[in-house]
Amino acid sequence: MDKIVIEGGRPLEGVVKISGAKNAVLPILAATLLTRGRNILEGVPKVRDVVTMIQLLKSLGAEVESSSSEKIILDTSCAENPEAPYDLVSTMRASCLVLGPLLAKLGRARVSLPGGCAIGARPIDLHIKGLESMGAKVWLEQGYVHGVVDGLKGTQFYFDTVSVTGTANLMMAASLAAGKTILENAAKEPEVVFLADILNQSGAKIEGQGTDMITIEGVSSLKPIECRIFPDRIEAGTYMIAAAITQGDVLIENCIPHHVEPITLKLQEAQVDVEVEKSSIRVRGGRFLSAVNAKTHPYPGFPTDIQAQFMALMTLSRGQSIIMEKIFENRFMHVAELKRMGADISLDGHTAIIKGVQSLSGARLMATDLRASASLVLAALAAKGQSIISRVYHIDRGYVSMEKKLSALGARIKRVK
Repeated sequence: MDKIVIEGGRPLEGVVKISGAKNAVLPILAATLLTRGRNILEGVPKVRDVVTMIQLLKSLGAEVESSSSEKIILDTSCAENPEAPYDLVSTMRASCLVLGPLLAKLGRARVSLPGGCAIGARPIDLHIKGLESMGAKVWLEQGYVHGVVDGLKGTQFYFDTVSVTGTANLMMAASLAAGKTILENAAKEPEVVFLADILNQSGAKIEGQGTDMITIEGVSSLKPIECRIFPDRIEAGTYMIAAAITQGDVLIENCIPHHVEPITLKLQEAQVDVEVEKSSIRVRGGRFLSAVNAKTHPYPGFPTDIQAQFMALMTLSRGQSIIMEKIFENRFMHVAELKRMGADISLDGHTAIIKGVQSLSGARLMATDLRASASLVLAALAAKGQSIISRVYHIDRGYVSMEKKLSALGARIKRVK
């Protein structure tokens, strides 16, 4: 199992290019099941979750004609297998996104209950309730979600809590359902908007994406998808914080600044210099950081996927900051590891109280999930001495060549077996 070794205390300097958005490409890959023919995706990030999703589509009968560089050509003409097996689905929660497309296209599905990062229960009950509202019969048996339907029908469905994957799943299913579907309290994330826009390019009739009410008029078929994946806002935010925590000077290229606006505003509040251009952001970390409070919310609020990284930054701030996690119930597992480095953090339920310290010390650390992994890397970059981070396969799920990109910015970082 690989480990990452970091010698901290070196400012990051230079230019880093952001890769395609993991959380945008996964639903697009699932959406190819709604089509028959050659789907062409460009700007695809080479991360483990994408590889897993492609393997899942292949197990369902899709053929990968090409998967070189950042371009994937995927033929779904023969994707007729309705079963998504445990060994693939168990490693990644986003694999549940095939449930809606399979029911819409084939009228049947057998999808293993999903796995992924251990940051909370994240049940798919909203997905199931929504599909049942569209006429599907859905039941659980031996760890699998089974579904059958003789043609999905339009419905009006209200999400009790905002769900990004739930919105995407039902939106895809409704694209081929008979009649009109209205999704209320829908997710507004850029990845949901992108999915709706790409489905529309393929012949779907979706309106309201980017608001909390999405309307879908079902169509009989969709043509194959052709698109380029937009830049990853979470990767961009991670490198913004990396520049700040190391007191560095980094130009982040190939990003969409308004996607990371909540992160920009929090960094500026912490007295970090952030210059925003059309498709790039320059971040220069100062000598002193002000303590800043943060509370995670669905988009356009402060993203839960940046909470751990921002907490690492606040451990070195002047004063006390409070971070509240409002999305997932178990997303403070990085706290114990940061405390091993000398951070002063106390927990009270879903709230973390961070008292800034002068410096962090290198330590042996263990990653527990994707974003926690990133937070430990950032803390190690700023710490005095050497840190060794194990279980870094979590990082590979969502970041393209993180250690190589950081090394190019001057970090003393290497991956070892």
